[in-house]
Amino acid sequence: MIADEARRHFAAAFGGEPALVASAAGRVNLIGEHVDYSGGEALPIAIQRRTAVAVRLRAGAKVTQINSGGTGGVLTIDHARLARRGKWTDYPSGVLDQLVGAGIDVPGLEVAVASDIPSGSGLSSSAALEVAFDFAVRSVLHVPLDEVSLALECQRAERQFVGVPCGAMDQMAAACGRRGHALHMNFGPLSVSTVPFTEQVLVVDTAVPRSLRASAYTERVQECAVALAAVRHLAPDVPHLAAATREQIDAAVMPEVSRLRARHVAAECQRVRDTAAALAAGERFPGHLALASHRSLRDDYDCSSRELDWVVEQAMRTPGITGARLTGAGWGGCAVVFGDAAALAALEESLPGAYAKEIGHRPRAWIVTADDGARVE
Repeated sequence: MIADEARRHFAAAFGGEPALVASAAGRVNLIGEHVDYSGGEALPIAIQRRTAVAVRLRAGAKVTQINSGGTGGVLTIDHARLARRGKWTDYPSGVLDQLVGAGIDVPGLEVAVASDIPSGSGLSSSAALEVAFDFAVRSVLHVPLDEVSLALECQRAERQFVGVPCGAMDQMAAACGRRGHALHMNFGPLSVSTVPFTEQVLVVDTAVPRSLRASAYTERVQECAVALAAVRHLAPDVPHLAAATREQIDAAVMPEVSRLRARHVAAECQRVRDTAAALAAGERFPGHLALASHRSLRDDYDCSSRELDWVVEQAMRTPGITGARLTGAGWGGCAVVFGDAAALAALEESLPGAYAKEIGHRPRAWIVTADDGARVE
């Protein structure tokens, strides 16, 4: 278990036992990509891949000594001089910035982190770290926060401190996940409900890393803002881009690239609603909507990649597979595949070798189901 690994890292770095270990989940977004920051809807699940944070209060100066179990040793974060450094410690630093800013007296901490979420793969390793760290610190200080508020606090940490203009989907999934269910999230205004989802999903990590700081993510956010401004010129009462109709998008005067982004947002949100309705009615996941989502992300949002497209095309040639799409921000990272359990298991075995032969390096593939979000281990 990843919690046991965090305990081992803690004992090696600091000696003894932590006061507690908390963990948060990585996530797979079943459908609803690049719409959370436009007030849209998404349908993610928390998965078994997790980040665990072991924590103990320490006497003396208000600093956090943190160890990830790697070769970097113990790093120090000074609560009085929190600053972005372009390293992984920016995520817990951003959470500390939120806690201190909320008036919480955070004493010195000893922290060890362990994770089996591949970094840069599109499974929200950063959000899981933020949520696990926040949940662990609040738990050890006995300053609880409900799951949704915890997720929003971590989103603010990433936006305001780390500098990534992310939506709240990743943090919400990491905090609020529920075993055997998908989370139907609406981001305008914010609401979260659950729909049954007990199917297996094949996740294929293309092993092409991407960083939201260095990617076109911010560019897409800006293009959507341009589209919203153009729509509001015709319809001032439109609260967010996801609320715009296709007719409003087509009638508004805007750059063609922003129109394509807006068309994806409108269509993707309808796909989410249709998928959630199907699952609530007891139907299987509608794979054809996942495939339509991927094509929209590839063609209208321009955030796919050669590797992701290859995985989707190869999967769709496999009997028993009903749908596939990129998941996460794209430009690398992971794809998800839907279908019969036997077909998924067969593809898990066959696809890595075929991918390596075609692309030149070996991907990772594993089957996941919907799991719980943040918890004390």
